[in-house]
Amino acid sequence: MISTIEHNGKLFRVDFSSPLDISIPLKEEQEPHVSAFHLPDIKYQAAESGTFVGSVQRGGSCNVNNIFFSPHGNGTHTECIGHITKEKYSINDCLTEFFFIALLISISPEQRNGDRIISKEQLQKQIGNHRPDALLIRTLPNDESKKSRNYSGTNPPYLHHEAAAFVCEAGIKQLLIDLPSMDREDDGGKLLAHRAFWNYPAAPRVHSTITELIYVPSIVADGMYFLNLQVASFDNDASPSRPVLFPLQ
Repeated sequence: MISTIEHNGKLFRVDFSSPLDISIPLKEEQEPHVSAFHLPDIKYQAAESGTFVGSVQRGGSCNVNNIFFSPHGNGTHTECIGHITKEKYSINDCLTEFFFIALLISISPEQRNGDRIISKEQLQKQIGNHRPDALLIRTLPNDESKKSRNYSGTNPPYLHHEAAAFVCEAGIKQLLIDLPSMDREDDGGKLLAHRAFWNYPAAPRVHSTITELIYVPSIVADGMYFLNLQVASFDNDASPSRPVLFPLQ
């Protein structure tokens, strides 16, 4: 199905018949799964109450799982400014729009002082004059191992805080990245990129979000897309999420 939408005075044709889910699902611990920050593995456990057991395999009438997980380390998740504030902010309250014009770019992180970073200069070159609602960053090299990689203790690439400030200044509301964090794995708790993106504490961008641990297959070309950003309705700083891209014509 092709629909026409208007954005900033421009008309776009969206192909809703070709959705592309770029989330990494929260798989059971015995299956290959992504993880980060030495957080506990996700755990699925059949509920039990009296004689009831929530497992058909074990003789129950239906399947009812209790699920234990951390959104920040077990799969694709979207977080709000409440991730870094003393005040409570909920992703359920901060994310109030769910459809965005998005730009997908691919970047090879630069080597700097033993780290691999995404720099301000790289973003400026890739984004150019585009001012989308949402920016998706795919790091290179890119392969399916990202969907089951254990990032803990590996010092993955990250976004330099000047690059995050540039995204903020460009008015980009939603940032999606295929890394476990915008910031260095161990930065002493500074979280400079998070703070720069949310412009915190100077003028907090309460309705902007960061989505981490996406996976965009290499066959998907860089360029403009229509993004549907879906989150579970958790009253928490972060939630498992399911970003879905649709081609623009």
